[in-house]
Amino acid sequence: MAAADTDRVAVRQQYMDRAIPEFVGIPAPAVTCWTAAHSDLHSANVTAPLRILDREGWGRAPQGFDAATLYAYSLLQEDVAARVRAAFPVLGSPAGLAAEATLCAQLLQTVARGDNLTLEDQLRDWSEELRRR
Repeated sequence: MAAADTDRVAVRQQYMDRAIPEFVGIPAPAVTCWTAAHSDLHSANVTAPLRILDREGWGRAPQGFDAATLYAYSLLQEDVAARVRAAFPVLGSPAGLAAEATLCAQLLQTVARGDNLTLEDQLRDWSEELRRR
């Protein structure tokens, strides 16, 4: 999907500039590359054989956004989270920081609203790791 050329927007710079400092506690990292992203890629939207479902929110996002989404929703299973990180080297890289911080901020915002509470501790740990980068 990242190779698709589009004017659709999944993540806005204005959102990043506001939400990342508020929920992650760092200035919004510079986006080195914007690519097309599914923007809601997690295990419920992937089938075997490989089919990707639920694409209505796709559009431009920081490079690595879909990988960061897969990672975030795998945080409750450490072995799966480690496999996602290993499979997508953009995670943990300078180029992927904007995507990771954006996704972490989005999910911490949902926690503040009372959603995704089972991920709260892992998201807070992730935000701490992002602050150390």
